[in-house]
Amino acid sequence: MPPHLLEQILADPSGQSWAILWREGRRDVEVLVGEVTDLERLAQIPRPAAGAPVLAMVPFRQIAERGFDAHDDGTPLRVLRPTQTQTLPVADLLQALPDQKIEVTDERFSVTDEDYAATVSRVIEEEIGEGEGANFVIRRDVLARCGDDRAVAALTWLRRLLVDERGAYWTFAVHTPGHTLVGATPERHVSVRDGRVWMNPISGTFRHPADDGPDGSLVQDEFLAFIKDTKETEELFMVVDEEMKMMAQICSDGGRITGPYLKQMAHLTHTEYLLDGRSDADVRDVLRTTMFAPTVTGSPMENACTVIARHEPEGRGYYSGVLALLEEDEQGGERLDAPILIRTAHLTGDGTVRVSAGATLVRHSDPVSECEETSAKARGVLSALGLRPRREIAHAAPLDALPGVAADLAARNESLSPFWLSPQGARPDPELIGRRVLVIDAEDTWTQMLAHMLRHLGMVPDVRRWELVTEADVAGPGADHDLVLYGPGPGDPTDLGDPRIARLHELLSARLAARLPVLAVCLSHQVLASLAGLTVSKLPAPNQGVQLPVELWGEVRRIGFYNTFVARPGAASLDGLPLEQAVHQPDDAVVALRAPGLASIQGHTESVLSRDGLAALHGLIRQALDLGDGG
Repeated sequence: MPPHLLEQILADPSGQSWAILWREGRRDVEVLVGEVTDLERLAQIPRPAAGAPVLAMVPFRQIAERGFDAHDDGTPLRVLRPTQTQTLPVADLLQALPDQKIEVTDERFSVTDEDYAATVSRVIEEEIGEGEGANFVIRRDVLARCGDDRAVAALTWLRRLLVDERGAYWTFAVHTPGHTLVGATPERHVSVRDGRVWMNPISGTFRHPADDGPDGSLVQDEFLAFIKDTKETEELFMVVDEEMKMMAQICSDGGRITGPYLKQMAHLTHTEYLLDGRSDADVRDVLRTTMFAPTVTGSPMENACTVIARHEPEGRGYYSGVLALLEEDEQGGERLDAPILIRTAHLTGDGTVRVSAGATLVRHSDPVSECEETSAKARGVLSALGLRPRREIAHAAPLDALPGVAADLAARNESLSPFWLSPQGARPDPELIGRRVLVIDAEDTWTQMLAHMLRHLGMVPDVRRWELVTEADVAGPGADHDLVLYGPGPGDPTDLGDPRIARLHELLSARLAARLPVLAVCLSHQVLASLAGLTVSKLPAPNQGVQLPVELWGEVRRIGFYNTFVARPGAASLDGLPLEQAVHQPDDAVVALRAPGLASIQGHTESVLSRDGLAALHGLIRQALDLGDGG
């Protein structure tokens, strides 16, 4: 017989609000029954009590709390506060859950294959090709009608997912008035426990062949080709960079990277990294700061939300939001576990079923392949709904055991920044200790990673948004910073009709006129180059998420680049002061500028792609402060 609380749910599935959660690494399933409250803001999520966790359903539109664009579709920020909880073995749950035919009809895509492929082409050309970002995730939905009770359907589909799926971080069903979720998501968004924070970016997708052979093994050559594929590898690096921006903002040590690993599921296998760091931030602040994963939005985050709003005609509901389970720990503090709401069916009160899936679009995406990827990502949930064939996984071979896979995965790290791959104890330069740096954020939180590296070198950074900085801050009597670092951001550096771009021109001009130390990065490097008389133009193909070896005045440095625009070589000077130029010949691009008290770089020394990033940044800082090559 099923335990009492589960029996209570099964006796009246629709008459109460409940959740059933199976979390990776747990032997037991958690069952929650309780009351539902809708909130306005994440800060209002109540504290859990001993034995009484809090489960929050966070929709995508909640990202408006950060000031980012989102269609307001009215999907509620909903909290389930359990009045009863219970755990039970998975086997007992499977025995008790219904296994019946659920009527699902009228299946259709919200966007046809042809229209989705056309959107992919537009995003590559009009967004990535115009410098608006490195990658963007655009979704489409599979829509259908459920003719049976929503709660019974969710319980039935939960059983199928528990039996048929593998590799999920959470497998769950949550039933509340008007909104029911059931899914098997592979991806942790963020967890907090005992002062440590974890994020788990997953990207790169291998679609399992329809026929794996009699023993469930995959074609080795196909999978090894996926592991070595440049697009798939760069796609993962880009989302790691974006999540490291978040880690640098919430973790005192900036965050460390381990991996890569494989996340093998029934229909797909992904590659992933694990990020961890220490933080004393409130779990609600952690949730707010990390809304939402770049694996389901893109980068840079703020502009990715604008691009999503531009190319997705309707709101996302709960897709790409999170479930967030808050629990009290043994010391009376709070723990957080929050998976991303992907590979999830969302049932609304009118019987509509929606399964959303998106593809990460990068500069060399193939529209047809990205369209196929959205279908593949939805397949696991659709098979649970009875809309796709169910897959036998009992004998599926572990892909990480295939010859060569472990070595090829490990080889990815050989090109990455050792700074982010190891514990980051401070190594200050004695001549930099205590020097204050104003870091101007131009709508890309690379500045958080830069700030962490500045602290590592002994400096004291102060990060401010561009619209909060005045000429007096950078060049007036109150300009008491030793250095102003002008940060990166999206967009065309010559578009003075953009208030942000115009402001960067004004703030850089004021600092340069005062002959005070300047360091400019990426977009701000391009602005500096244009002020110095150089032509700035678009690359034929963007350098978004690539590592390039560039010579910086006698030293070859491997640096990560995320740029569509470049400065072209030519005569460069500021008020008669000539600027030395470092030129990357293959792109005919000025990748760095310098003069006494001034330095700039096109690439991102702070990126995980910058193998030599810390050394390059250190040298640029000393150049800007006119300290010479020592230190």
